[in-house]
Amino acid sequence: MFHFLLLLLLFILQISHFTSEKTTTITSSSSTKNNLVYTSCTNASYPKICIRTLSSYSTIKTPKDLAKASLNVSISRANKASKFLKNLKVKSKREKGAIVDCIEQISDSIYDLRKALFELKHLHKGYGFKFQINNLETWVSGALTYDDTCLDGFKEIDGNVRYDVKRKISNVAKVTSNALYLINQLDRSG
Repeated sequence: MFHFLLLLLLFILQISHFTSEKTTTITSSSSTKNNLVYTSCTNASYPKICIRTLSSYSTIKTPKDLAKASLNVSISRANKASKFLKNLKVKSKREKGAIVDCIEQISDSIYDLRKALFELKHLHKGYGFKFQINNLETWVSGALTYDDTCLDGFKEIDGNVRYDVKRKISNVAKVTSNALYLINQLDRSG
């Protein structure tokens, strides 16, 4: 019986050693693949959100890819926020007016983010690079302004509607702020 328990213990130790080696290998190759994400997001406005939202993209190989992915995240979050706003049940005229205005602001934000994404896809080094970067920064900054303007409409409103809208729009603003930071990094590296 003792001999059997000893063999069982050795077997368990071997399996746990093999499993830990395999986990380490997977983790290190994964961290190598996402190294650009981690190093680029470290100084972003919201580094944890930046890493969380961008580390799942397998197509990121360059800073430009990272900036494109961040704009895609911003557009996706803004679209979800817009759908949320359209389905939000409100009680007062004041809430309804603020929601209608906010939906318009988020629509304008999405429009600017899409223009920025289009420009980024056609970004090229050399003549015109600085102009393109300035356009990108202007459109993403504009998208942030629209997000802030949406939130301004809820300053005089109390309750759950204000809280829910603020949570959704703040989330959009955070990922958009990170996108602006990553675009600014392209300017510095370009």
